[in-house]
Amino acid sequence: MDNLIRARTVLRVSVFLFLAAGLWACQAYKPAAPPPHPGPDATVPTTPAPPDIPPTQRPYEVFGQRYHPIDCADGFYETGMASWYGHPFHGRPTSSGETYDMHAMTAAHRVLPMGTFLLVRNLENGREIIVRINDRGPFARNRILDLSYRSAKEIDMIRDGTAKVEIRSIDPNTPDIAKRVEAAHPDYFTGDFTVQVGAYSDKSRAEAVADNLRNAGKDVYISSTSVNGQSVHRVRVGRFASMADAERLKIHLAQNGYENVFAVSAGK
Repeated sequence: MDNLIRARTVLRVSVFLFLAAGLWACQAYKPAAPPPHPGPDATVPTTPAPPDIPPTQRPYEVFGQRYHPIDCADGFYETGMASWYGHPFHGRPTSSGETYDMHAMTAAHRVLPMGTFLLVRNLENGREIIVRINDRGPFARNRILDLSYRSAKEIDMIRDGTAKVEIRSIDPNTPDIAKRVEAAHPDYFTGDFTVQVGAYSDKSRAEAVADNLRNAGKDVYISSTSVNGQSVHRVRVGRFASMADAERLKIHLAQNGYENVFAVSAGK
């Protein structure tokens, strides 16, 4: 009798261990849910970076491909296919923080520093333009540049959608091309510009950020407005007669730990 009881006990323990092992195996080998797929204009930082590196210069990942923006565009040269984009991106924020204007002479590149000026030549008809990089892209295969609608129109590639181009970085202050740059980008050189550090619904938070900047010797003001019935308090630094000067301050602030800063028209 004792032997029969011991045999039944051993059988029960064996069955329990077998079922437990099977349950553990199902849990251990259950496939993980795939991560959310990023949108076509998503830029996701993949590695931590020191605070002195502007957000637009940090490594990012789109569609599983990692990109590493370069520090300097001097001497940059590339040939390949360009595309263009207009609606529905018109009016949306770009990767630089600027609002995308499809009628401006701008372009998107995957790794060039924001603010880089490029001489773009359509190798299919010889037409040339000068554009400024203010966005990231294109992320389609075999494309090196995404032009704004106006830029694409200037080199006659709207109808076909793409064209083989040659792109070369340029110094906008070089005497022989300065006039061409100024003609293509008048708003970049003249106007009323400022640098926005943040926008807050809580005015006390905006004032705290402004106080920190004032203590650092910055010329700060708060611009308050209403958006969809909600108060928004924008912390802004300085007033400049050119976008180029505002961009220099933006870089300085980013190097000192202020993320998501961008140059903007003071009237907006």
